[in-house]
Amino acid sequence: MNLFTMKTILKLFIVAVFGICYSCQQKTIDIYVSPKGNDTGTGTKENPLETFQKAIELASAESDKNKVNIIFEDGIYYLPNTLVFTPENSGSEKFPISYRAEKEGKAILSGGKQLQLDWMEYREGIYKAEVSDDLVIDQLYVDGKRQRMARFPNAVEGKNVFDAWELIHTHEPDPLNDPLAADRVEAWKNPEGAYIHAMHSSLWGDMHWLVKGKNTDGTLDLEGGWQNNRPSPMHPRYKMVENVFEELDTQGEWFYNKKEKNLYYYPQAGVDLAKAVIEVVRLKHLVEYNGTKENPVKFISLQGFVFRHAARSFMENKEQLLRSDWTTYRGGAVFINGAEDCTISNCEFDQVGGNSIFVNNYNKRITVKSCYIHHSGANGVAFVGDPAMVRSPMFRYGKQDFANIDRTPGPKGDNYPQECLVEDCLITMTGRDEKQTSPVQISMSHKITVRHCSIYDVPRAGINISEGTFGGHIIEYCDVFNTVLETGDHGSFNSWGRDRFWSSDMHETAKEVAKDPGLPKLDMLDKNIIRNSRWRCDHGWDIDLDDGSSWYRIYNNVLLNRGLKMREGFDRIATNNIIVNNSLHPHVWYPNSGDIFINNIVFAAYKPAVMNRALAADGKWGLQVDSNLFVTNAKNKEKFNRNGCDFNSIVGNPGFVNETKGDYRVGENSSALKMGFNNFPMNAFGVVSAKLKKIAKTPELPIINYSSTENQGVSYQWLGTTVKNVETLGEQSAAGLPSISGVLFLEVPEYCDLAKAGIQTGDVILQFEDVKIKNYKQLKKLIDKKQKTAVLVFEIMHNQQVEEIIFNQV
Repeated sequence: MNLFTMKTILKLFIVAVFGICYSCQQKTIDIYVSPKGNDTGTGTKENPLETFQKAIELASAESDKNKVNIIFEDGIYYLPNTLVFTPENSGSEKFPISYRAEKEGKAILSGGKQLQLDWMEYREGIYKAEVSDDLVIDQLYVDGKRQRMARFPNAVEGKNVFDAWELIHTHEPDPLNDPLAADRVEAWKNPEGAYIHAMHSSLWGDMHWLVKGKNTDGTLDLEGGWQNNRPSPMHPRYKMVENVFEELDTQGEWFYNKKEKNLYYYPQAGVDLAKAVIEVVRLKHLVEYNGTKENPVKFISLQGFVFRHAARSFMENKEQLLRSDWTTYRGGAVFINGAEDCTISNCEFDQVGGNSIFVNNYNKRITVKSCYIHHSGANGVAFVGDPAMVRSPMFRYGKQDFANIDRTPGPKGDNYPQECLVEDCLITMTGRDEKQTSPVQISMSHKITVRHCSIYDVPRAGINISEGTFGGHIIEYCDVFNTVLETGDHGSFNSWGRDRFWSSDMHETAKEVAKDPGLPKLDMLDKNIIRNSRWRCDHGWDIDLDDGSSWYRIYNNVLLNRGLKMREGFDRIATNNIIVNNSLHPHVWYPNSGDIFINNIVFAAYKPAVMNRALAADGKWGLQVDSNLFVTNAKNKEKFNRNGCDFNSIVGNPGFVNETKGDYRVGENSSALKMGFNNFPMNAFGVVSAKLKKIAKTPELPIINYSSTENQGVSYQWLGTTVKNVETLGEQSAAGLPSISGVLFLEVPEYCDLAKAGIQTGDVILQFEDVKIKNYKQLKKLIDKKQKTAVLVFEIMHNQQVEEIIFNQV
């Protein structure tokens, strides 16, 4: 039976059931669905359908004549298969199709299955049940809450990194909590099917391995580790194993022996297993929109549903996202591919195992509005385009081949998300399984707007833009805080711009851009805007524009803690921002970068890192760094006058209206107004809908420090160079170091012997011979023990790559 015949029969069915005359005026058709319904029913409230799939069929038959509402009554809808919307299921602008819960939050779309089990005591609080079905059990839910696989170290309430450690920037191992200690691995009878989760050695996200068994030497046979685009060994401290039977030793943990079909569970106190609802996950994706640019899925909205029980995806997170640090898995609880004018609103995404919403390749005007997204395994909402649209794409950190790149501006086509909106969404506790993720992730997309979102309690950035392709994004009225809880060298907002113009050798980039000033914007169709938002990060920067991030406009923001970082890039304008208890962090600026920092309120001297590496001949920073209000003192204002900064800036009290309540507007007599600062609203950050405002957190407000007693560190003269100890997060970030240690070269004159050996300004000594170097005093002591004629062998960090330098003292 062909599609035309099927639709004709369905239309005749609807005519018979609903009494609709197609020659008459169009109507709004309500079709009801209930878990207690029947697909042979009429679809009326009194005689509802049972399945979502049947509702799609009826709605599709009616959509070309009438507006259709499919209304889902309260209950759980266990989906036998992924729901798929194709172009044939589309609505239209005149006749849209709405699938909605009758009562918001009461209709649950589940990719799981409820198990009926007979539990028996096994040992020491652990229960056992036989599973009759042939299932792969990757997640177990008890009374709606996801439980933990048997793991080591055990989870500890209030801890961040893998729920087991407080985050400290160290490479010291934790012997008491090492899951790969030889004696622990030896005790595992059969670890096949276990997972090793480890942080990146520099805390740039995480990586995951499947245990395939044991090798003959007793070590584990592992497969994986591909989940980070700047791969590294496992972090020596932060790693965890799960799905090992011998580690089932605490409440809330479980283990499934697939071979024996036995499920073991150590219930939480108060759980009655005889009455508990036990659910497992079956599906990777709950809903898919599958269309194309030529024939997209259109005008379908999902409203008021709870999405639950989607599979974890960390072992499928393999695809490199150009030269950002990230990889991705193209999938999610809702996967949107080739759609236009579709909306997901007033929905909850509850503990799904991977991405909650993934907007893939060509999509236009997709809206995610007033949703509550929490405890996702990976990203909250991800927009990711097709790398085939990028001219001269590169996929790993490193140098660019400037002689052979395509210099045609813009993308090759439009197979990427564009003109999409995330608005009034509360997104929290994402990245439960995958740390290199974000509540909102944007890559190879154009004109994505993120507005009035509250984002917090996440392992890495709150909002991440992976590269300059293709720009035009607007971030506004957002409240983003308590981020970077399990990682390092990041911010509440984070971006990269490692596009065609960018090379890891900044001298090379500066030279090429001087020859072709249009290079930095080749991959961008428009500027990115960050405005009218509130940011706080306690483990990185409030706003972090990292490698190559260019063409940004940053204004009317409140930065509550760690300031604004602007690393190598071009044409960034930051104006009218309030940077509480902190300042601008200029890192590794290019000569003639065109950067502007004016009319801001700052509370400290600027915090540069490696700013003397490729400056303009006159030593000036950017195009204009001036006309700012320094709250602290004249010394801070004048500190970088030699770099052309702040000759017209002033020192004064801003006179905030009510800083204890977070109202940082300034009074009418404020010195800030004299510097061109303009007040902006302080009551418009974050979600706006009443239901989300009721449950949304707000950031902790800082106690303002009106004085500055910063210690910038001591420098030393050594072998014709100027060096200092690596002492700050900024210095660590600028050099790409795994920890805050080593000896940083502040100045290396071209004529000195170390320069001839290959050392450059900004390099860091990590190791001398076989000794890790923590500071200059240690290094000097070790070298002084050597003979004057001895050859010195150093391991250094150069352009964020480890290199060996051999220096002959003769």
